[in-house]
Amino acid sequence: MEREGGGGGGSLFFRGLQNRSQKKMKLRKRKSTLYLGPQKSTGRRRDLLGENTSLVLFTIALRICNCFLVQTSFVPDEYWQSLEVAHHMVFNYGYLTWEWTERLRGYIYPLIFASIYKILHLLGKDSVQLLIWIPRLAQALLSAVADLRLYSLMKQLENQQVARWVFFCQLCSWFTWYCCTRTLTNTMETVLTVIALFYYPLEGSKSMNSVKYSSLVALAFIIRPTAVIPWVPLLLRHFWQEQRKLDLFLHQFLPIGFVTFSLSLIIDRIFFGQDLGTFYGSHPWHWYFSQGFPAVLGTHLPFFIHGCFLASKRYRIFLVTVLWTLLVYSMLSHKEFRFIYPVLPFCMVFCGYSLNHLKTWKKPALSFLFLSNMLLALYTGLVHQRGTLDVMTNIQELCYNNPNVSSASVFIMMPCHSTPYYSHVHYPLPMRFLQCPPDLSGKSDYLTEADIFYLNPLKWLYREFHNDSTLPTHLIIFSVLEEVKEHEKKEISPFLISSNYERTAVCFHTHLPEDRTGSHIYVYERKLKGKLN
Repeated sequence: MEREGGGGGGSLFFRGLQNRSQKKMKLRKRKSTLYLGPQKSTGRRRDLLGENTSLVLFTIALRICNCFLVQTSFVPDEYWQSLEVAHHMVFNYGYLTWEWTERLRGYIYPLIFASIYKILHLLGKDSVQLLIWIPRLAQALLSAVADLRLYSLMKQLENQQVARWVFFCQLCSWFTWYCCTRTLTNTMETVLTVIALFYYPLEGSKSMNSVKYSSLVALAFIIRPTAVIPWVPLLLRHFWQEQRKLDLFLHQFLPIGFVTFSLSLIIDRIFFGQDLGTFYGSHPWHWYFSQGFPAVLGTHLPFFIHGCFLASKRYRIFLVTVLWTLLVYSMLSHKEFRFIYPVLPFCMVFCGYSLNHLKTWKKPALSFLFLSNMLLALYTGLVHQRGTLDVMTNIQELCYNNPNVSSASVFIMMPCHSTPYYSHVHYPLPMRFLQCPPDLSGKSDYLTEADIFYLNPLKWLYREFHNDSTLPTHLIIFSVLEEVKEHEKKEISPFLISSNYERTAVCFHTHLPEDRTGSHIYVYERKLKGKLN
């Protein structure tokens, strides 16, 4: 009995173990199936940048359309601190502004476009149109990657629905549309900031990678040193929350900073430059809060404010980053809209959060947001300040369709750096513009050549061109120089008539002319007396 009972107990014991092991095996298989299932479906659905192929192709196509629908100029730096420098590097002619001759700029960003130019040159495809559009298309593709990274990040932190609203806000932002395909260091700074944010260690993120995000921040810094400003709160937060602070500093931040800084020094040593800030113009301290930030956000502003009250605590660091950036830039005398462009994607997170929580007024809000932004984007991209690019077409025709190009010369009598230069001509045509380098010695009564010209244009012209042999064959001016105004001496018609200049082209520029900037641009050509019309 005892042996049978013992045997029965033993068999029951082993049978119980076997049953439990079978249950464990089933659980493991079930867990494995759940784990592998999404991977397989993910592999089918997400095969480009970790997202659905259709979404990726749509975003790229949108940004390419964006690129071709921006045909206006914004600020001189989108040419003079990138494309003009790249053109000079590759083709050995052109013009470098005072920042480059005084060795105050870094070559990292222009080197990207110089590489594109060099490839086109080696392939024998360096036509002027490709030199203009290929760099912008490259910037558009990078901006599309940043858009997708923002969407992916929000899908990890929240859900697909919230991510879609943030993505919508990002894509329909008029200022993003206006800037994201321009060859500005601010544009590249914004792209790198968004992609770095994708790898930043946020609660709920599945893509955090300290090495990748800190490398991208370092790269943004050497392209534009002020890129570190939005990252100060984020870096401090990461350092504060990191348990192994010394390891983070010694094994990640320090080596990455050393490598990127060394790379920057080597490149600048080759091309003789480094980077310092510019100092043109000034605004009151409150300008970003009273004008700059509301203008950049546009009709997103009420949704941003609404979203700030709704968003969860994990996004407080985004709001701190936005406010910190505005405060720091407010302390600088020189202020521009584009300087705060890198924090715009942070704002889109709050705007998307707001849209996600709207119930009754969602459809009218979406219609209002989309239409208001698109109207402004299309106006600023196709109409406002387009003349300075359109007039370059006239110079291109002068170079490539004129049998007398060898004797031609152009003088651009407009505020300095109003137009692009040799990157949009790609021909060694003698050209000149009014100079405006700052006085580095600190003289209080210093006037640039442009300042002296606009004090009395007619007097300046007669003094500068006292000999007819020195007259350029073509003049390019804003319409304000032909407008007779009381108590002003800007009208130059007597000089144009006496020097046998005839107007050959008119380009619309803006509906909002300013002191030195007219509504139209005029092109004048010097004719022989017998051939004047």
